[in-house]
Amino acid sequence: MPIYEYRCASCGFQKEVLRKISDAQLTHCPECGKPSMQKLVSAAGFQLKGKGWYATDFKGGEKPKKEEPKPAEEKKPATTCGTGACPACK
Repeated sequence: MPIYEYRCASCGFQKEVLRKISDAQLTHCPECGKPSMQKLVSAAGFQLKGKGWYATDFKGGEKPKKEEPKPAEEKKPATTCGTGACPACK
């Protein structure tokens, strides 16, 4: 439900009211009782920006860094036997 701001034109009393969109506007001031309440136009509490994120969402700080996959380790040739018969000696 949206929050609406109202101000009395007679006494200056101002109030925020949580109301359904389908509810009728307030007309009578709860302070002075006169039918002079007016709905005010105010800015929304958020702004839509970018690709679905709000400008008022948490910004700043560093994002957690993704670990890059380590490259596959190269296979080292087996130690030579010294005879020349094994593939590592060739």
